[in-house]
Amino acid sequence: MKKTILKKYAQLAVKSGVNLKKGQGCVIFSEVEQHEFAEMVAEEAYRAGAKWVSMNWQDQAVSKLQYRHETLTQLSRVEEWEKARQQYLVDTLPALVHISSADPDGLKGVNVDKMQKAGAVRGKVLKAYREAMDNKNQWTIIAVPSKKWAKKVFPNERTSTAVEKLWEAILMTVRVSEDNDPKEAWDRHNEELKAKCEKLNSCQLEYLHYESSNGTDFKCWLIPEAEWHGGGDTLQDGTFYNPNMPTEEVFTSPMKGKCEGTLVSTMPLSYQGNLIDKFSVTFENGKVVSCQAEQGQELLEKMIGMDEGACMLGELALVPDDSPISNSGILFYNTLFDENAACHVALGRGFNETIRGYENMSNEEIKELGVNDSIIHVDFMVGSKELNVTGYTKDGQKVEIFRNGNWAL
Repeated sequence: MKKTILKKYAQLAVKSGVNLKKGQGCVIFSEVEQHEFAEMVAEEAYRAGAKWVSMNWQDQAVSKLQYRHETLTQLSRVEEWEKARQQYLVDTLPALVHISSADPDGLKGVNVDKMQKAGAVRGKVLKAYREAMDNKNQWTIIAVPSKKWAKKVFPNERTSTAVEKLWEAILMTVRVSEDNDPKEAWDRHNEELKAKCEKLNSCQLEYLHYESSNGTDFKCWLIPEAEWHGGGDTLQDGTFYNPNMPTEEVFTSPMKGKCEGTLVSTMPLSYQGNLIDKFSVTFENGKVVSCQAEQGQELLEKMIGMDEGACMLGELALVPDDSPISNSGILFYNTLFDENAACHVALGRGFNETIRGYENMSNEEIKELGVNDSIIHVDFMVGSKELNVTGYTKDGQKVEIFRNGNWAL
């Protein structure tokens, strides 16, 4: 891929993604394989006025070795230097750029029980730092092809060709081309998503009913104080940024513990370097009571049992089948993309910012209104051309929202 267009992408991540402020710090999270693009992002951050840039390098192969050779006790530890680093982020509130490129099967073969138990212990410790930064600093997730990820998406292509094709697909989804202004394209896109949110919010829906020929039959109640959001987000100080690039969703946090029925997945889920595929989840009284998966059953069960909130929903997201990622016909095996090809839900943590007036509330007050809390937030896709979503108001009025996988509102 030409360096000129990659530089354009890096600039988009800094200016429209995190909208980095002059004098602000910046942390870039990247697999070591992507060091060249990460360096481009660092340069653009400095050009935008970053006071400092810190690189947080990751490597799946090393992670796999750690899970294989370290004890559960060691894997579960959060060292004092890690806590100090997290506290520094809380104190300085830098912009965070996450570059996703991991192999969807990169941790295949790792002891699932060991990985989940360690993750649960560490997650509980690190949760306080995450909450202290919530809605106070900008972050964005973008993607760059790795060789193994590209071969997973395009298995019949030579590695070099697969990487190039994945680059082309990624750049298409984030509205970057050689002859356009990506920032202008994103401004228009955000306005379109905002209009959908306003329509949904005006309906004042009490609950949604999902139905599909694949077996999905599911009802979920909404929080009266919650709103639908989409596209970019705004910090309490007024800074606008785009957390996910790409994004095609309009989403909200549903009422904790108030849903019934079965959701059937329509795409594989890549979770912690492993695939969960062809699965369904059944809810009673707002909690998962059973799940079945042709692939990744143990991992799915462990995920749902991570903590008290992991078996409840934290997000409902509406994405039309007629959207750029879906129309590409590509299965990315990466949630950042696949969740933007289909309607999806998320098990675990909800979003405080969906509550009207959240900035004047404590975390406890927000949770009391019905926003779910958990150390996980895992999206899985339930949308298809057959999905119908109907909303109902308190007085029983029926509002058709999705018909045959697309907007009817």
